[in-house]
Amino acid sequence: MAPSTARLSPLTVKGPVLVTGASSGIGLETALYLAAQGYTVCATMRDLSRRAALDREARRRNLLVQVQALDVTDPPSIEAVVRSLVGRYGGIYGLVNNAGFQLQGYFEDLTDAEIRTLFEVNLFGTMAVVRAVLPGMRAARQGRVVIVSSVGGLLGSVALSAYCASKHALEGFGEGLSLEVCALGIQVTLVEPAIVQTEIWRGNRRVARGALDPASPYYEWFHAVERLTDRMVATAPTTSLDVAHAVHRALAAGRPRLRYLVGRRAALLLILRRYVPAALFERIYFGEVIRRVTGTRV
Repeated sequence: MAPSTARLSPLTVKGPVLVTGASSGIGLETALYLAAQGYTVCATMRDLSRRAALDREARRRNLLVQVQALDVTDPPSIEAVVRSLVGRYGGIYGLVNNAGFQLQGYFEDLTDAEIRTLFEVNLFGTMAVVRAVLPGMRAARQGRVVIVSSVGGLLGSVALSAYCASKHALEGFGEGLSLEVCALGIQVTLVEPAIVQTEIWRGNRRVARGALDPASPYYEWFHAVERLTDRMVATAPTTSLDVAHAVHRALAAGRPRLRYLVGRRAALLLILRRYVPAALFERIYFGEVIRRVTGTRV
């Protein structure tokens, strides 16, 4: 029997915790914050040549964080990490699914290949890592699965239609999964950050090739969206540490919530959407976004 499906003895709530996508941003800060709270943390990333920032910050904070290579689109690499943690610690207490990327561009400017790659990482990659850890958690009758989603999983956004679709899919997966495993002692939580100033908006920014083509019918609108987005990112009050706090609550709470929304702006917007009549919200919020981008009132 593979180590990931072997029957486990009860684990302490201090770990180990597996964090995906930990080379920068939210994943990096979450791995370090959990280590500071006493968890045994295995921080993973697809390319270990990008571990320098994590190693440097761990040394500065005097923290011990294990680092392993894990590509969420490569099942053998997932199994190798899970097997090593189970072999060393007897099981995995927590999984923080953070690996993912953002693809910017109007839908018509996106190729099928770009969209499929987005879903392979954001949705199917998350599912693959969850599938690998569930047998051990089920055998131990305990465990925490945290899925880092986005406010984009609750609210659509211009030039992010495919990205929002992948995050909406994560929301459905996480909610359905929570119903399937809660009676087994496994808690599932969705963490939904607002805009956070991370590398996803800088060096790791991914833009569809078609969106950069001046012949695109959306070319001018897309660049207007980019300028608007840059201003929002520059003034974003939500930080990676705020998200790490929410992840920690999901791992440590006796009865964690299904959802933790992170960011005051996003919280206010969703409160308005809940209580303001739908037609009015759409006219005020979505209408204003379209006006700023296209100069057209709808």
